[in-house]
Amino acid sequence: MIRPPYLKRRDTIGIVSTARKVTEAELAPAIKKFQEWGLKVAIGKNLFNEYNQFAGTDEERAEDFQAMLDDPNIKAIVCARGGYGTIRVMEELSFFKFKKDSKWIVGYSDITVLHSYMQKHFSCETIHATMPLNFPEDGSDNESTVSLKAALFGELPVQNAAPHEFNRTGETGGILTGGNLSLISSLRGTYLEAEMNGRILFIEDVDEYLYHIDRMMMNLKTSGILGGLKGMIVGGFSDMKDNTVPFGKTAYEIIKDAVDDFDFPVCFGFEAGHLPVNKAMYMGRPVKLTITDEGVELRFS
Repeated sequence: MIRPPYLKRRDTIGIVSTARKVTEAELAPAIKKFQEWGLKVAIGKNLFNEYNQFAGTDEERAEDFQAMLDDPNIKAIVCARGGYGTIRVMEELSFFKFKKDSKWIVGYSDITVLHSYMQKHFSCETIHATMPLNFPEDGSDNESTVSLKAALFGELPVQNAAPHEFNRTGETGGILTGGNLSLISSLRGTYLEAEMNGRILFIEDVDEYLYHIDRMMMNLKTSGILGGLKGMIVGGFSDMKDNTVPFGKTAYEIIKDAVDDFDFPVCFGFEAGHLPVNKAMYMGRPVKLTITDEGVELRFS
């Protein structure tokens, strides 16, 4: 696996939006916080453009991301927010210079597209973590921002989680992959789909119908994906929706049922994804997952 260099003070990070539009006011707290961390901040020239729901046209968003990929002074590319749109720019990008000068790519939700692509084509680690849109408006730190800083500066050896009634105990190891379940599902069968066989899969989602969660989990099960996993980490499944006739199960119950036929360790309730606490994780990195009755430890190599 390729591991980009960790950041140090006076390094420059770039902020772009590959998906939905964002305003200067929304990003101001994050920019100030990055500067407090001793970092310089470069802004994509089209970052605050608007084209319907997007942060500019596909071409403008791709241009910003390409500029950050190609600039040797940029040591990390932090995606401003998610939403939808990253997949629309992928075919416009060239990673020729990136292969010679790797850098961290940071984000979650729609940024699952980039996490998946970087593992598939470059075996390159990325950071699944909070994004500038989510930074506290009052300029304070929280667990999510502290976690992101630790990941960027190479100070994140382990993450922990509390016990959960659905957990399946055990110890396992493998490369950590995954992200947003809806994106994982939509990338299936494309050149963007990451390898999952023999890996530990992290999933999370937001604002989905419960039957959609079931359908996506059944896709992973019937395609053989679940059968090839070494372990699973289940993050936030927040703001789930239901039909007039109830589906009858929670998202966690749906996932538990889908993995019941397999014997790999499973962690529920991991604080990552669309949650108040969004703990940073190194995607594409070998990890050791230990689940006991006392809690969960995710250790990064």
